[in-house]
Amino acid sequence: MKFLEYIKKVDPDMVTKSGMMIGLGEAEDEVIEALRDLRKVGCNLLTIGQYLRPSNAHYPVKEFITPEQFENYKKIAEELDFSGVASGPFVRSSYHADQFYNH
Repeated sequence: MKFLEYIKKVDPDMVTKSGMMIGLGEAEDEVIEALRDLRKVGCNLLTIGQYLRPSNAHYPVKEFITPEQFENYKKIAEELDFSGVASGPFVRSSYHADQFYNH
């Protein structure tokens, strides 16, 4: 958050992006709080995707998020005025980056 905030102070016109992987046991209100915090520091673009455990050595998936919940998070992010939001189970940080940036 501090880095995104710093970038906007250095160049307020620079487009900034962040992403979240969910399904690690976070509560809905925690996700929404993170969305609000990102907008407070001027983050423009957002990706939200499902955490998938790469191997048994990694942290386990706590919950598979429904497509409806991903859509709900997208609507909330758009209401918070993110200029571009990609939210879904297979969304990753570089999800359609060229199209997303030019949104």
